[in-house]
Amino acid sequence: MSKKYFDIHKPVFWPAIGLIVLFISVTLIVGDPMEEFFGVFKDWITDKTGWIFIITVNAFVIFCIYLAFSKYGSIRLGGKDAEPEFTTAAWFAMLFSAGMGIGLLFWGVAEPVFHYRSPPFGEGGTVQAAEKAMNYTFMHWGFHAWAIYALVALSLGFFAFNKGLPLTIRSVFYPILGDKIYGWIGDVIDVFAVLATLFGLATSLGLGVKQVGAGIAFLTDIENTVWLQVGLIAGITLIATLSVVAGVEKGVKVLSEWNIRIAATLLVFILIVGPTIFIFRSTIQNIGNYLSSIVEVATWTEAYRDKGWQGDWTVFYWAWWISWSPFVGMFIARVSKGRTVREFVTGVLLIPSFLTFFWLSAMGGSAIFLDLHSGTSVLSDNIIQDEATALFVFLNEFPFTTIGSIVGIILIASFFVTSSDSGSLVIDSITAGGKLDAPVAQRIFWANAEGAVAAVLLIGGGLTALQTATITTGLPFLFILLVMAYSLRKGLQQEYAQQEVLKQEKSRKDYESKLADVVWKNVQKRNQEKKSDPSDKTK
Repeated sequence: MSKKYFDIHKPVFWPAIGLIVLFISVTLIVGDPMEEFFGVFKDWITDKTGWIFIITVNAFVIFCIYLAFSKYGSIRLGGKDAEPEFTTAAWFAMLFSAGMGIGLLFWGVAEPVFHYRSPPFGEGGTVQAAEKAMNYTFMHWGFHAWAIYALVALSLGFFAFNKGLPLTIRSVFYPILGDKIYGWIGDVIDVFAVLATLFGLATSLGLGVKQVGAGIAFLTDIENTVWLQVGLIAGITLIATLSVVAGVEKGVKVLSEWNIRIAATLLVFILIVGPTIFIFRSTIQNIGNYLSSIVEVATWTEAYRDKGWQGDWTVFYWAWWISWSPFVGMFIARVSKGRTVREFVTGVLLIPSFLTFFWLSAMGGSAIFLDLHSGTSVLSDNIIQDEATALFVFLNEFPFTTIGSIVGIILIASFFVTSSDSGSLVIDSITAGGKLDAPVAQRIFWANAEGAVAAVLLIGGGLTALQTATITTGLPFLFILLVMAYSLRKGLQQEYAQQEVLKQEKSRKDYESKLADVVWKNVQKRNQEKKSDPSDKTK
């Protein structure tokens, strides 16, 4: 195969392709029964392994905080003289767009309303249920999600930029495996990374087109069918392909910045026409409630009952973020060279989380506010009936509904493009053996593969299929992340020790240099004194 069009690492590329084709074929051949199978399999995984997700993701949050405030915080990605490639504003824009933009548009209104009407505890539709709803939503989209991304991104960035290893998942395990990362063990790790990334992306793209279809159906008489969604996948994937060809600087970076501008416009619109004072007040209260109850909420495992709530929500989210982590982590790593560990962790962990909290309070919080004060449950009923329509049903409560809905559709499509674009670049890099600039044709291939998998999942089982694919690929990758954390700490430990040796060596040389200067100055001073003293017979 000509490297002009494809430059692949065969032991990763072909096994990944084979497993993807096998999955697509089985789903299409079996047909309708696959939907039932997806549901049963998802319930089994979440019931048996949900507690592992809970404890592990909490451990990731603690580990990231430890790194930020430890002696390793001063280590800079790329070495002590490296400088950031992008401005801080552009960096944040790309973090947010690649991280979870399309998911926030889908669930930003729907999830808080779902928890408000059907809370895991107590009676729904009350003020207490509203407060708890925001707590759980904040947990799902806040520090825990970004800690997963931070761990993977920091690991990849450190071993690529500081140790000169390929920008691929296998490189992270060099302190443990050594040169074995270039053998079959490394290939297996990268294949898992490709599958996790592809199915995590497919979930997001599937949610995105369901929402775009719902928006079109809301504005027109066109029915939001699976085939409309498949058509939308094809159209938006074409646009994503053009962006992939343009590259990071002209494609992802520009689109990410425009995403933030459009999202900010939509947010400002809600602030102006919506319950403005409530949004600011509730944001403060929501953050306070979340921080005060974070330990209790984050360690709840549904141990004393079996309702399946946690499997449908928390475990699904943790698996989703884990399956997204190779893609988001590698993308964040690529744009984060020159940041210190402390700057990186605080930036990735805090800034996107607090922006997300404000978005959720403005969108989902306002929807709950309108429902609480309307005297009816019409708004929440409509949202629960079809979560894909949540954003548009919510915007219908305000003036300029049509304009707002059109802006919403454009924003969803744009986030779709940046997610597909970023994911294609990342999968392309993994299957090319860590190369950053693989052939354009290869990037086009993966952009279309993501769209194809998303389409098949929608045809073969809808939202349940998307969730099942995410959890199934997220579970094995969870254990890879645990080993990754250990490997990262070991690598940082070695880097810090080397820096300390260099500092001591530099201090010793500086001391010797200063000592030599003092001795030389004393000799010169003594010689000068001898010259100026006529009684000195030693001259």
